[in-house]
Amino acid sequence: MTLVSFRSVPEAIRAYRNLLRSTRIAFQGDNRMIMGARAEARNKFRENAKLKEFSKEAEEEIALAQAVATILKQNVVQGKAKDGSNHYELRIHEHTERGDNETVKLAGKRRSNLSGTGPT
Repeated sequence: MTLVSFRSVPEAIRAYRNLLRSTRIAFQGDNRMIMGARAEARNKFRENAKLKEFSKEAEEEIALAQAVATILKQNVVQGKAKDGSNHYELRIHEHTERGDNETVKLAGKRRSNLSGTGPT
């Protein structure tokens, strides 16, 4: 993965805020999960506060935080059991990434070669 040069401190703050927003969206209504996810984010950012500004490691951690925020917001869906049955109600929101079966079928049939330019 190619990393873009970050202005470390402002980008880290932006990534942290984005991560907090994503936890709110992904876990809306589940305060225990929100608090746990935010505590984990806070701990990771505190651990990484010692990284040298503009270092490769700092840039990688900022990129990781942004990627986690995107995954939380677009790919995490919570389910709630309906009246003790084996059925769940999913909380799909406006940011949830949606696909269709056609894209899944195509992904299984189509393989790229090592250069990534087409089928093998």
